[in-house]
Amino acid sequence: MKSTQKTVIITGASSGVGLHTTKTLIQKWNCHVVMACRNLEKTHKVAQEIGISLDSYTALPINLESLESVRQFAKIFQDTGKSLDVLLCNAAIYMPLLKKPLRSPEGYELTMATNHLGHFLLCNLMLNHLKDSPFSEPRLIILGTVTHNPNELGGKIPPQPNLGEFQGFIGGFKNPYSMIDGKSFKPVKAYKDSKVCNILTMRELHRRYHKSTGITFSSLYPGCVANTALFRNHYLLFQKLFPWFQKHIIKGFVSEELAGERVAAVVASPDYNQSGVYWSWGNRQIKDRLSFVEKVSPQAKDNEKAKLLWDLSLKLVGLT
Repeated sequence: MKSTQKTVIITGASSGVGLHTTKTLIQKWNCHVVMACRNLEKTHKVAQEIGISLDSYTALPINLESLESVRQFAKIFQDTGKSLDVLLCNAAIYMPLLKKPLRSPEGYELTMATNHLGHFLLCNLMLNHLKDSPFSEPRLIILGTVTHNPNELGGKIPPQPNLGEFQGFIGGFKNPYSMIDGKSFKPVKAYKDSKVCNILTMRELHRRYHKSTGITFSSLYPGCVANTALFRNHYLLFQKLFPWFQKHIIKGFVSEELAGERVAAVVASPDYNQSGVYWSWGNRQIKDRLSFVEKVSPQAKDNEKAKLLWDLSLKLVGLT
């Protein structure tokens, strides 16, 4: 008998948008969520605090900065015997105050390793599970950000993302190649570059696999969640002032709860079964709860860059 309950994997589900997406999917959309997180003790604690029942989720360990951890997660998930209907790549790190790059266990610059390479490997390892979903609309979704696009307000603030000629990928992101364009390390740019890579990955997944598998591939920006734990590594003054600025000056502030509702809709609602697109929400006061297909940045819609990024990433995660 076919199950009526979809199984959704969410990376970084123990805080912020990931946690509230988990709650909404369980309570509104009757999904079973696999909370893929680094700290399982914390995951169980926050699930209980937010009112998620123990039988409505499964907590499995993953550390996206480690490719071996991603491979182990894939094995553990397979051993659960669960089908997979949606993969939501939500987790990300942002460390704007770093002076020197940190390194993953494989020696790669940590922001790119976590935000892009870990998710890239996970997407590839989960494709067959998604393809075998008993539901007609399996989905793979990668969370985006307005800062990937220098044509948007949030992306105009320097340093702007620039993938260059992929010198960092070619150099294996090892010394002296800490940045994707081969230039000196800038932690904010490393984050923005990684999010461009996320969207390029989504678009290349769509090009390669949508027609043959029926999987819907998309990205989204749920609005400016200015108080998210993503900013926990920023100055304390920034953490206090940025939400105020977004609420009262820009008027673009979106709560974690509302962002979670928006992400959950892209995961589960039939209204969002469009592949190869980037969903976005405008200013909350103007377009409250209304979404639209947003244009991505010139770099993120470059098909040749997407193909090259794919081939180089395959080598770095050991799939070739």
